[in-house]
Amino acid sequence: MTALTALPAWQSMLAHAGRLRDMDMRAAFASDADRAERFSAEDCGILLDYSKNRLDDAALAAVFELARATKVEARRDAMLSGAHINSTEDRAVLHTALRAPRTASIKVDGVDVVPEVHAVLDRMCAFAGRVRSGEWRGYDGRAITDVVNIGIGGSDLGPYMACEALQDYAAPNLRMHFVSTVDGWQLTTTLAKLDPATTLFIVASKTFTTQETLTNATAAREWLLAKAPDASAVAKHFVAVSTNAEAVARFGIDLANMFGFWNWVGGRYSLWSAIGLPILIYLGEDNFRALLAGAHAMDQHFARTPLERNLPVIMALLGVWYINGMGARTHLVSPYNQPLHRLPAYLQQLDMESNGKSVRLDGSHVDYHTGAVIWGEPGINGQHAYYQLLHQGTELIPIDFIAAVDNPKSSLKHQRILLANFLAQTEALMRGKRPNEVRDELSAQGLAGEALEALLPHKVFEGNRPTNTLLLDRLDPTIFGALIALYEHKVFVQGTIWGVNSYDQWGVELGKQLARTIESELTSIQPITTHDASTNRLLERARKALVARSNS
Repeated sequence: MTALTALPAWQSMLAHAGRLRDMDMRAAFASDADRAERFSAEDCGILLDYSKNRLDDAALAAVFELARATKVEARRDAMLSGAHINSTEDRAVLHTALRAPRTASIKVDGVDVVPEVHAVLDRMCAFAGRVRSGEWRGYDGRAITDVVNIGIGGSDLGPYMACEALQDYAAPNLRMHFVSTVDGWQLTTTLAKLDPATTLFIVASKTFTTQETLTNATAAREWLLAKAPDASAVAKHFVAVSTNAEAVARFGIDLANMFGFWNWVGGRYSLWSAIGLPILIYLGEDNFRALLAGAHAMDQHFARTPLERNLPVIMALLGVWYINGMGARTHLVSPYNQPLHRLPAYLQQLDMESNGKSVRLDGSHVDYHTGAVIWGEPGINGQHAYYQLLHQGTELIPIDFIAAVDNPKSSLKHQRILLANFLAQTEALMRGKRPNEVRDELSAQGLAGEALEALLPHKVFEGNRPTNTLLLDRLDPTIFGALIALYEHKVFVQGTIWGVNSYDQWGVELGKQLARTIESELTSIQPITTHDASTNRLLERARKALVARSNS
């Protein structure tokens, strides 16, 4: 494959980035009355305003040419058609098939997968309906009141994030809980609030061998059986999202309540599949299908819209522009709606596990940066925490601002304050405050002379800090589905440009392998000499603490 850095389009992008590194965005708005309208795009209930970026028309043309030079459109079409674009695992990448309508036809290795997808979805809907209606009963005949999802990674982050984001649409008689970490504190504190007879567990593990998930699931089963009359209760209180029928049955789960998915569904792209069972139970069939429909609408937008108006493509190219053109190393996601508080954590996995790669598809090492450190939390909280660094720090940090215009749960007063802060921050980051403006402000406050000059530099804001504004019509299942799909496709486009495989994650394996070795050594009485000096010493310290606890 042609080296990315050798492409004329890459060199053109870098040249424009150098030219615009110190761009005065305030002046750009003053001289171009149409900038905001021209540098925005809208579809699926989402308005993207990217006018507050260090860009002009020539730079935009260069980055769109880079997308074409790296064959983004051809690889997009290959992904959507079921080609095995996950080359290191020889798999298709078809999370888009999970939200395709029943009438669609999408083939993987010659087999139309849409009927299979809808068969599983129909089974999920039937099961969820029984739980929500109270027809599904626990071992003592009472209805389910609490659902605990036991998973990790994509089997936890996606469902948890979606249930939090759409809690206004949830069943009032059900409480959702999520357990992921192998730190037993999380499971113990969750179970302490629950009644075994009215609790349903969803064990989400494709192989049903994931250590963290099975450790927690086994402990939960022991907790249940400590109160239940016999082992038959397991089938009334546990269901599985898995493909390992033998292990699921051995656990005690009725195979009629095992919901499967396919190897072309990556974990961090799986909330649309059976992994989304907790979302379906919590929100109900109509809302879950609306979530899928919103994602499908964004899929269609991504597939059919010219690059220059294509929301995921634009966001992806802006990321490449700042990471590779201007040296940005982190990217902030700042949602202003509190229900979206888990969105940054979800996007951390989606983005960093997908494109945190240093080897290209052909096995060669990259000679450019890939991916950014994704971080963030709700914006109002951030304003009173790390926004100081954003406004006056030394780091260049592009930001995605996200807010819903319509928010029925919030009073008009609250919503006005929220939107005022949301909009003000993007303007403040762009405009800054110049020395002459600070001097006039301080003079109006009665300061003069040395006192004014001493304070002045501390109140100057450089400005020209880049932001994208994502304005949602409302935070409902349909638009939320479109928002998540937008970020999925953004990640795909960036991976295509960088020439990496966005759909494997070999980087998570080494630590797991070493952990298995260390776990056995923590129970051994032999001297520990098999690791480096630091790990040996720390392991010995930990082993002594565990032995002391077991003897107490």
